[in-house]
Amino acid sequence: MKRIQRLGTSLNTVRSFPESVRKLVGQELRFVQTGSMPSDFKPMTTVGAGAYEIRVRSGNQYRVIYVAKFAESVYVLHSFIKTTPKTSKPDLDIAKAQYSILLKERKT
Repeated sequence: MKRIQRLGTSLNTVRSFPESVRKLVGQELRFVQTGSMPSDFKPMTTVGAGAYEIRVRSGNQYRVIYVAKFAESVYVLHSFIKTTPKTSKPDLDIAKAQYSILLKERKT
């Protein structure tokens, strides 16, 4: 099973989600850790190759963007509450920046 590494503020953001949502996010990430796909997800090619978004709908729409293509870990790039029909540019920018940092760190 791959370990989960949370980048940036993603852990603190998930901690601010309601308990029921945190449990669902945890279950979905466990699927990813074992090589399965989450029950509700979407590829996030605008973030980078291999990035996906876990979608949890529970009153609000909660999102967790991750990348699992590396052998050692699942990297959670960004977590947020979606407030618009399209994912907001600032949220995409944060996820892209975290992915870029991850790729640079993996090269060294």
